[in-house]
Amino acid sequence: MDMETDLKIYQLSHELRGHEDDARGICVCGNAGIATSSRDKTVRYWVPDPTDKRKFELSKILRGHSSFVGPLAWIPPNEVFSEGAIVSGGMDTMVFVWNLSNGEKVHSLSGHQLQVTGVVLDDEDIVSSSVDCTLRKWRKGKVVDSWEAHKSAIQSIIKLPSGELVTGSTDTTLKLWKGKTCLHTFAGHSDTVRGLAKMHGVGILSASHDGSIRLWALTGQVLMEMVGHASIVYSVDSHVSGLIVSGSEDCSAKIWKDGVCVQSLEHPGCVWDVKFLENGDIVTACSDGVVRIWTSHQERIADPVDLDSYVSQLSQYKLSRKRVGGLKLEDLPGLDALQIPGTSDGQTKIIREGDNGVAYAWNLREQKWDKIGEVVDGPDDGMKRPVLDGIEYDYVFDVDIGDGEPIRKLPYNLSDNPYSTADKWLLKENLPLAYRQQIVEFILQNSGQGGVALDSSFRDPYTGSNAYIPGGSSSMSEVPAKPTFKHIPKKGMLVFDVAQFEGILKKLTEFNHSLLSDSDKKNLSLSELEISRLSAVVKILKDTSHYHTSKFADADIALLLKLLKSWPLAMIFPVIDILRMLVLHPDGATVLLKHIEDENDTLIEMIKRVATNPPLPPNLLTITRAVTNLFKNSHYHYWLQKHRSEILDAFSSCYSSPNKNLQLSYATMILNYAVLLIEKKDHEGQSQVLSAALEIVEEENIEVDSKFRALVAIGSLMLDGLVKRIALDFDVENVAKTAKASKEAKIAEVGADIELLTKQI
Repeated sequence: MDMETDLKIYQLSHELRGHEDDARGICVCGNAGIATSSRDKTVRYWVPDPTDKRKFELSKILRGHSSFVGPLAWIPPNEVFSEGAIVSGGMDTMVFVWNLSNGEKVHSLSGHQLQVTGVVLDDEDIVSSSVDCTLRKWRKGKVVDSWEAHKSAIQSIIKLPSGELVTGSTDTTLKLWKGKTCLHTFAGHSDTVRGLAKMHGVGILSASHDGSIRLWALTGQVLMEMVGHASIVYSVDSHVSGLIVSGSEDCSAKIWKDGVCVQSLEHPGCVWDVKFLENGDIVTACSDGVVRIWTSHQERIADPVDLDSYVSQLSQYKLSRKRVGGLKLEDLPGLDALQIPGTSDGQTKIIREGDNGVAYAWNLREQKWDKIGEVVDGPDDGMKRPVLDGIEYDYVFDVDIGDGEPIRKLPYNLSDNPYSTADKWLLKENLPLAYRQQIVEFILQNSGQGGVALDSSFRDPYTGSNAYIPGGSSSMSEVPAKPTFKHIPKKGMLVFDVAQFEGILKKLTEFNHSLLSDSDKKNLSLSELEISRLSAVVKILKDTSHYHTSKFADADIALLLKLLKSWPLAMIFPVIDILRMLVLHPDGATVLLKHIEDENDTLIEMIKRVATNPPLPPNLLTITRAVTNLFKNSHYHYWLQKHRSEILDAFSSCYSSPNKNLQLSYATMILNYAVLLIEKKDHEGQSQVLSAALEIVEEENIEVDSKFRALVAIGSLMLDGLVKRIALDFDVENVAKTAKASKEAKIAEVGADIELLTKQI
């Protein structure tokens, strides 16, 4: 029966040993071989062993990266590469192409600013993704295109059989691309999307830091969610049989069938990558440096001695992670330590007995060690040690890297080397190693370790930095410490993307009836056809799952702009509200842009019209939200920068409005302007936005979220030295002091960020 075949148990088949550090990536090269990448800076190419169908043997070692290697892609044999080629991406920001016939590097593709996280083939081109938020397309060794695909780090990329690309990002979303056009954004994960895979004939698989795997239809619908891992899920893959495999920080690869976990393959370390071979076998890359092949076919299972050896590896690994009384079990002395007499009555000693720690006390009168019992809790003043992924640590820090991204957990033991801890954590979270010193400073500061020295005899393989030695005299002052901020700088744009479409249509109909009943204004009313057209526009905007394919007619936009110009001021706010949502639609934003780029700029005219005295609150609220939403589309950035003074002047009184919603809309617009003008290095504009943000925070009756967003804008702007000097002239130190004393936690935190900035030289 097929079900029986599907659910056969996977067992170890073979181990590929050779990497000297974490095995990070796997690329299945058809039936020709397997390529693997590692933190040891190499790519290794393995080919089937002709004498044993279970095994692979090392064919080539590809050296050239200056830091760890991650994503891989295979170029099948062709006229240029008779035996095929491998594409590799690394932490060193490089993409290399290797000729498998001789192991030589044939292309060095330089252009990314940060770590390369993905490489895929797009016909004869190569597309690479990076932590720098961009995708780059390469052709014959040259970059032919590049674009910003997400506002946060891109962590993975795949190509679908239909030709589209899919990206996963730290911003928690997936995006579907046709060329440089984003057809759809998939939202649902609550943390970084780390891994992607195609699900044959169904859709897209995503693996996330939130511990889940999701199966998506191309329309954006979640077809299935698989939950079972106890930590970050790094990778996922599928087989034509319908099986899914996932790899996780929880030291397991899990096999799924119809959304249910049917088997968990334990590993002696985290599982960075997983791939299916065509025959259904599974390949895993582990942090112990070993690549393993697992099979459900009896004839390919490893010999009993190799299976026993693996069980022993697992046992040793689990033992090494076990802690007793705050100490690693493997570090505890054995029973022979009881041969040494104690020095005082009641002195205690913890001894390793088998897989347990046992406490003994020195009996001074009888000169012997008395057994007290098995140690369950550590002697930490009765305080319970924090636990992460089932393991106790001295500290588990919350790290906020900003950009609206989720809080990350950083575990640390006082016995650990903080540089090593920082390196492992940055690699695990796929963050740039440039943050290394900042993380080390954060660890030392928050774990109360003041006295440290640097050992000049050690050189870190990534940065050349010296090693940390606990207990020495401090020379840390020689190392420039970068401050750790909680909420700045802000990156990415905020939008108002919720609308009551039924209410909007109802209000438009109501206003139209009023115009029809007024003989002087009857000529301004909408015809039945025009009402029908507006209803069709709203219907498109409601159907977000088809944003990648739905289109607007030029007449749709022209009708909305005509109403904005001709209808009475008191009646246009529902029209503005439709416009607010329209600019979030890819095609709607594009069509509207054609109308405001010509000499007759209806949008800026409308802003000035709405802001004239006396401005009406419903109009101000909807237009500030509409302008705020424009920031989401980069095609409007030039327009927003060009009209910055007019827009800020038009809405300058909004912060003092008693309407809390209007306060928040205005503060959000100011924050978006700060992000844009920092990116554009527009110092004049930054100064104007700084002034507006300071006005908001100094307003007595300002709403909490509005104040918070204004403070984040101030802090982000102050990272530039010139703007910081201007802020100091505006007495920003007092602003920071007041915010820091707030009872609202997030206000106090961003106040502390700004205060820290004011103290920097």
